[in-house]
Amino acid sequence: MPEELLHNYLSVVSMILFGIGFGNLLLQKNLIRKIIGLNIMDTAVYLFLASMGYIAGRTAPIDDGSQTAAQYINPIPSGLVLTGIVVSVSVTALMLALTIRLYRRYHTLDIDEITVMVRAEHNE
Repeated sequence: MPEELLHNYLSVVSMILFGIGFGNLLLQKNLIRKIIGLNIMDTAVYLFLASMGYIAGRTAPIDDGSQTAAQYINPIPSGLVLTGIVVSVSVTALMLALTIRLYRRYHTLDIDEITVMVRAEHNE
């Protein structure tokens, strides 16, 4: 069992990071901390994808004519990670912009207080 964990340490670290991010997302009331938790979860997924796409002893798929296809790593996980990072940065920017708007309107970042204020506005 410990040998398997040491062999797959990147997967274990990915799962731990994902758990930390998920717990942060569920347990925090502050919107900024929730955004940080979501970013930790994103990072865990990128680490997992990158670790699954890497094969020891193989090289990047750059065609130099001297190697066969069996000597290259799979470029798809790397492309997915790069695409995911771009999407993650965009989503984070949008979430932060909406958080700023919420703060300007309700003067708090506590999601429970904002929910109470929104319900009070709708009941008036």
